[in-house]
Amino acid sequence: MVKNNSMEGKIFKIKRFCVHDGPGIRTSVFLKGCPMKCVWCHSPEGISSGNSLWYNKNLCISCALCVNACPTNSLLLTGEPVSQIEINRKTCNLSGECITICPTNALQFTGYKATVNEIVEEIEKDLTFYQKSGGGVTLTGGEALHQPEFTTAILKACKDLNIHTTIETCLYCDREAIDQVLPYVDLFFVDIKIFDTKQHKLHTGRNNEKIKDNFRYLATTGKKIIVRIPLISDITDTVANKTAIKNFVSEIDENIPIELINYNPLTENNYARLGIPFLLQKNK
Repeated sequence: MVKNNSMEGKIFKIKRFCVHDGPGIRTSVFLKGCPMKCVWCHSPEGISSGNSLWYNKNLCISCALCVNACPTNSLLLTGEPVSQIEINRKTCNLSGECITICPTNALQFTGYKATVNEIVEEIEKDLTFYQKSGGGVTLTGGEALHQPEFTTAILKACKDLNIHTTIETCLYCDREAIDQVLPYVDLFFVDIKIFDTKQHKLHTGRNNEKIKDNFRYLATTGKKIIVRIPLISDITDTVANKTAIKNFVSEIDENIPIELINYNPLTENNYARLGIPFLLQKNK
């Protein structure tokens, strides 16, 4: 067991037995908060650092216990077109009474505070699997470098346990955040989404010059890097964009591999559960 660390941060999920987030069998820790707002984001619950209410109508049994428990009368059981809960998100104060009383977990918060100790305790459950498969821990999000001190503490705790570590990042961060985590990361997954600066800002809300500069810097550190391009029809998944990214990466280091990541068509369901517009659909 590593040293006690009660530092606290915000996460929205810990997923065990992952096989697509790095080598071997892994535990993926999803951190809250992201500086970008990609119109296709597959984890919209991870964008905001704050909490919101998540409602999965497929789990709801229309018992109305949450409606009666809500102190601000922000929940309503409707019957049209099917029986489900409607949430007035303007009046909801996120008190949590509805979550506590819901018998099927149809209502949940989109994130929660956790200490480094608590996360490491979950990670340690699978030490045997990491050792036998060459796996480890992957920090993702949201954006793993959006909480650099917390992320660094988790990574250091993992290295104290001799666990392989991976970060998935868009590299839209201060250079100091990269330097903080650098000694404790074995593999960087870098999401390079759109090469053209204007198109990048249009679809993610951010300029990508900082990302390019940080990538150039990261490539000089000797760390293992894999570039990932999420394939979004007519946005990232164009010949021009993929070619531009490949040329950019190759000019920096031709040995850095590039992976093309298929988009999850079920992503729209996550937006419905949060009661927010699906921006990718709006942009089509």
